[in-house]
Amino acid sequence: MSGSGVSFDQKDGVNIMKGYMESGEFSRGKESIRADGSIVLVGNFEVDVEHQQRVGHLFGPLPPEMRDDTAFMDRIHCFLPGWDVPKLNPGMFTNHFGLVSDFLSECFTQLRGQSRVATLQGRVFWGGALSGRDLNGVNKTVSGLLKLIYPDEGAQVSDEDLEWAVRLALEVRRRVKEQQKRIRAAEFRNTHFSYTIGTEGVEKFVSTPELQSQSGIGDEPLESGQIWTLSPGGQEEHPGLFRLEVTEGPGSGVRVLNNPVPAAFRESIRCAEQNLYARAAQLVGDRDPRAHEFSVQIRGFDAAKSGAKTGVASLIALASALLRKSVRGGLVVVGEVTLGGTIEPVHNAVTLAELAVEKGAKALLLPVACRKQLFDLSDDMATKLDVEFYQDARDALLKALAD
Repeated sequence: MSGSGVSFDQKDGVNIMKGYMESGEFSRGKESIRADGSIVLVGNFEVDVEHQQRVGHLFGPLPPEMRDDTAFMDRIHCFLPGWDVPKLNPGMFTNHFGLVSDFLSECFTQLRGQSRVATLQGRVFWGGALSGRDLNGVNKTVSGLLKLIYPDEGAQVSDEDLEWAVRLALEVRRRVKEQQKRIRAAEFRNTHFSYTIGTEGVEKFVSTPELQSQSGIGDEPLESGQIWTLSPGGQEEHPGLFRLEVTEGPGSGVRVLNNPVPAAFRESIRCAEQNLYARAAQLVGDRDPRAHEFSVQIRGFDAAKSGAKTGVASLIALASALLRKSVRGGLVVVGEVTLGGTIEPVHNAVTLAELAVEKGAKALLLPVACRKQLFDLSDDMATKLDVEFYQDARDALLKALAD
């Protein structure tokens, strides 16, 4: 039905829908009727998506009786972003034989009696942010997607196809949760959906593309081995935001993928590598970093390109990749560590704190020697940023990693 064209004489209409969406039953008079049909709401925005998110939320076009009803939204398994669906064109149609629509619909009806949720058992593990209704919606979406590409119930589902279905199901359910958060922020604050493939896999987070900031930090947890850092600048270079991305595998040593490697960053990553080797027991426990090869990439988001004095963030990123633990969402790290393990002083902490706020950071991790400088941070800036301090590299790592 068209979600934007529905109207209700009484609020009971929404409550009947909520009851049916939860249990598959509704009442007519004294009789309780059970059915298995799904509800699909179709509608358009009168404005673009970005504007809609600025002025309200993505359920805004629904009738007033349901547009802000978070209990109604919680029963929606999937919000498919129509703006991402390509318009039909001749190149999408086959030249081969097809199935007649009434036969194909009967096939789909037969498949409705099956479930592919068993495929997930022991292979996919959900993150802690998913509620019971989130799990219900995600499981049903994964099951439906797998039935479309594996109609044979006995077919072996590949890890690649399973992960594709899992990521898509998490994205479309998270889109629902994000709208709930806009209405009742406290109740639905944890929307950081994640999953792990296999018992030895790495936890991966799934975002919705319309929420991702291309140049800002935001509050999204990054994959393990990734971290935001601010370079304090130097040698006539202004401070700047960088993202470090580290992956690990069999082998040894640290390889920087940037070509050419900025000289200042080469020094920071060298100090980080040596500190990881020298203090492995303190930082990563019984894992041996010398038995792993680390591939490192640094991405600049400002005019600053050298990546100067980013050794502490580099060390955290290396340890995060080795431990397969993500850094906290919304965090940006500042600091340089010497070969001997000393934390170098930072002289422009206030400027860096202001830059962190400008870039969308929620928390800033600084050397404790910067504490007195932060007395000069304006009240306005201080209320927008959670500033934390660390004593040494191990302290920084413990404070940076997500719980």
